[in-house]
Amino acid sequence: MAAGDPSAARLYVDFVVRQAARIADIPDDTPTLLIRKVGVIGAGTMGGGIAMNFLNAGIPVIMVEAQAQALERGLATIRCNYDRTASKGRITAQDVEQRMSLLTGGLDLEALADCDLVVEAVFEDMAVKKDVFGRLDRIAKPGAILATNTSYLDVNQIAAVTGRPEHVIGLHFFSPANVMRLLEVVRGAKTDKAVVATAMRLAKTIGKIAVLVGVCYGFVGNRMLAARQREAGKLILEGAMPWDVDRVLADFGMPMGPFAMGDLAGLDLGWKRETSTGTTVRELLCEQGRFGQKTGAGFYDYDAERRATPSPVTERIVLAVSARDGIPRRAIADQEILERCLYPMINEGAKILEEGIAARASDIDVVWLNGYGWPADRGGPMYYADTIGAKAVLERLRAFQAAHGDDFKPASLLEIVAATSARFRDL
Repeated sequence: MAAGDPSAARLYVDFVVRQAARIADIPDDTPTLLIRKVGVIGAGTMGGGIAMNFLNAGIPVIMVEAQAQALERGLATIRCNYDRTASKGRITAQDVEQRMSLLTGGLDLEALADCDLVVEAVFEDMAVKKDVFGRLDRIAKPGAILATNTSYLDVNQIAAVTGRPEHVIGLHFFSPANVMRLLEVVRGAKTDKAVVATAMRLAKTIGKIAVLVGVCYGFVGNRMLAARQREAGKLILEGAMPWDVDRVLADFGMPMGPFAMGDLAGLDLGWKRETSTGTTVRELLCEQGRFGQKTGAGFYDYDAERRATPSPVTERIVLAVSARDGIPRRAIADQEILERCLYPMINEGAKILEEGIAARASDIDVVWLNGYGWPADRGGPMYYADTIGAKAVLERLRAFQAAHGDDFKPASLLEIVAATSARFRDL
């Protein structure tokens, strides 16, 4: 494969997607569990999207909510989504009715007693999830798989509140769950091999690309994303503007930059007015009711068609925070923006490999290609590191460490790869 060759990168992508399904200690003939009925806890955007995956595959689903109004809204949203798809000619009206016939709703976890798999999609709070799993453990039938859709939290802690940790697994769907192809399958310390094999095979049944990952905060994708977001936030206080950072990453090939992505997701996600400290640009935007696209203003200003333009309000807030925190502003070149955003991701990927959270560098690439829109002609962050050369990445990280601190401290594995002139994809 020629370094930097887009056609070589695409050949690599096709190969590593297939490779991700292979797990060293779980042979292809490992017995799997039969999944005839699925329960989903939570009828919100994520829960509804998760349910649709199974309905699309012809698997009956019961969706449980605590409040009747929330349940009815969730069921109606699923039908609306199917009706919209049918109106575009992608499925027939008969398909809509057939899929909806497989869906039932419930207001009590007891309704999940006969499910072979239950996927929890409730609020991202450890106490809430532990409560749900503690109750679910008493209700679910023996042998049922209990899955959490957590994006960040410790699956082992969740499993520990049950009497069946070997049957607990993480199934991290990406939003919108009925569209995004990636599924991070999170293997807990006690998760049975048959449960892992079942999850990987089921992912294929519902049209997902599954990547097996270990337990850590944010798993693979969100852990690396956090490194990029950290640097993006620092860059705008040092001299760049949000639209500068977004432009550089869009030019690289990403579907959108971190600030546009925040506006799309909603800046108020996880934010509470009563606990807001007003210390970050995001908090100050939220305190002004600028939650992103849904309110017509966030980091950007939006017109009626949600077209974005740079916001003078945001610019004033950024400048004020820089001044308040005593951060001198300077002109920041596009190349520094790119390296500050991408090289910490590569470094975090190396740490993930060191810790055994991912089995292969290529698995990390599959996560980013299918869950975060990494451009296929650049092969994924670890493939990209190989095209640049680990030594060049290491040198820049050391320079950034000297200038900006230990957030840039190189991973031991990166140093080893650089010293031996190896490639991540050969490890």
